[in-house]
Amino acid sequence: MALPNDDIDEMNKTREVLHAQAYIWNYTFNFINSVSLKCAIQLGIPDIIHSYGQAMTLPDFVDALSINNNKAKLQDCIYRLMRILVYAGLFIQEKEGYLLTLTSRLLLKDEPNLSMIHYIHAMFDPIMMDPWHSLSQWIQSSGDQPTPFAITHGRPLFEYTREDTGFSCLL
Repeated sequence: MALPNDDIDEMNKTREVLHAQAYIWNYTFNFINSVSLKCAIQLGIPDIIHSYGQAMTLPDFVDALSINNNKAKLQDCIYRLMRILVYAGLFIQEKEGYLLTLTSRLLLKDEPNLSMIHYIHAMFDPIMMDPWHSLSQWIQSSGDQPTPFAITHGRPLFEYTREDTGFSCLL
């Protein structure tokens, strides 16, 4: 027995709304990939796996982090973090353990011409992140500031970096 057309239309509308909500949720939580990357760099995950020289198991990985914390909790946290990073393609998880990808090799500290560590540190610094929170203010402004960076810090990026040599060396 077929459903009446009204029921089918209602089901289709519901499906479309759910799809639209999922789309918005995806945008809302996109920051998780970025902060997971930042966390991996701060913990030195690429360098730890690289120096291990072979696929690294989760327990070996947790021990290598040298974090004095509840090991079971830490292992669960690292497992969850690595799931995000593996899904994003930054690492490979095989039966034997975690391995670097070509992408994660760009996150090694000792890759002189390839490392993107300094750039990533700069992009995640509040100096660079805070202006994004001023984007709507900049759009609504009278136009006297050329960028959201200038709205946030009172001067353009290159003027700022001339005065803040500690930050300018990251760029």
